[in-house]
Amino acid sequence: MAKTKRIELTGAAGSPYTRKMLGVLRYRHLPYSVFWGNGNIPEGYPEPKVRLLPTFFFPDGEDGVLVPVTDSTPIIRRLEDDYSGRSVIPQDPTLKFMNSLIEDYADEWLTKAMFHFRWAHEADWKNAAPLLVYWGINTAPEGMADKFVADFAKRQIDRLYVVGSNEVTAETIESSYVRLIEILDRLIARKGFVLGGRPASADFALFGQLTQLAVIEPTSAKLTSDTSQRVRAWVDIMEDLSGLKPSDDDWFSAEEASEALGPLLSEIGRTYAPAMIANAKAVMNGDATFETEIDGRHWTQPTFKYQAKCLDWLREDHERLSDNERGAVDAALSGSGCEALFT
Repeated sequence: MAKTKRIELTGAAGSPYTRKMLGVLRYRHLPYSVFWGNGNIPEGYPEPKVRLLPTFFFPDGEDGVLVPVTDSTPIIRRLEDDYSGRSVIPQDPTLKFMNSLIEDYADEWLTKAMFHFRWAHEADWKNAAPLLVYWGINTAPEGMADKFVADFAKRQIDRLYVVGSNEVTAETIESSYVRLIEILDRLIARKGFVLGGRPASADFALFGQLTQLAVIEPTSAKLTSDTSQRVRAWVDIMEDLSGLKPSDDDWFSAEEASEALGPLLSEIGRTYAPAMIANAKAVMNGDATFETEIDGRHWTQPTFKYQAKCLDWLREDHERLSDNERGAVDAALSGSGCEALFT
C-alpha cells in the first residue's frame, strides 16, 4: 500500500452510498473509521459545501489539512490510485467501461427506485421514518421519533416528484426493479458477481442500493425475496468480502462478458439511457424540467445537473478509448439501447 493512514468518513446505515463505500473499504482491506449519523460532521472536522453521505475526510498537501469529499465514484478511483491490491476496477478496457456504466446506472437510476419504494407506500414510509431517527441518534426519545415521522415523512413524500416518482411512473419504476432482480439472479449464478468471480465497483454500487431495497423497505424487500432468494442472499454476502481471495483470472473474458452482460445492458438502455439523455438535453437548454418516454410510459421530472455531469464523464471515458477499444465497447452496446448515450 502506498498509504496506511486510517480513512475517516461520516455516514448512515440508511444511506446506500455509505454502504457502497463501506463494502469497498472492507473488501480492499483499507483501514477506516466511520462516524455514524445522518450527516452530522464531527466537531473539529471541515464542513463540506453540501452535506452528503458519505463524506470522506482526506488529508490534502504537505500540511495534511483535512478536506471533505462526497462523491462515491471518484472516491473509489482515488482509493485505487492511493492503495494497491484487491482492485475493484477491471484492467480490460471494455470491461472497465462496462463497469463504469453499470455503476452509474446503480447510482443514478436505481436510486430512483430506492427513494420511490421508501416514500411512495404507507407501509414503507412508516417503517423508514423512525429508522432514520435512530440511525442518526440511537438514544433519541420516542417522542422525538414520532415528531420526526410526521414532519420528515411528509417532506419526503412531497419530494417524490424530484426523482420522477408519481402515479404514472410508479409502474415504470417498480417493474424495472423486478426485472433487474431477475437479471441479477441469472448473472450472479454464473460466477458470483456482476463482472465475473470477483466484485467490481459496479457490484458495490448495486449492493448499496439493495441494502435498502432488498432489506429495509417492506414492499421492495418482499418483491426481492419473491423474485430471487439468490439476490437477497447476495446482499448479505456483499456486506463483508474481506475474506475473498481474488485473482486477475476471475474477471469475465471478453466473450463471457458479451454473453453475460447483454440482459443487464438492455435493461440499462431501456430505463437509465432515455432518462439521462433527456435530462442532459434539458440541462443544456436551461430547462427546469424534462419529459421523455421510458418503457412506453410518459416520464417527467425536474432536471438534475449532477446527472448531466455523470453522462459527460461517461462520454469522456468513451472518447478516451482507442479506436479498437471503442469499437469493442460499441459492439457490446449495440442493440441494447445504451449506444444512444454515445451517439
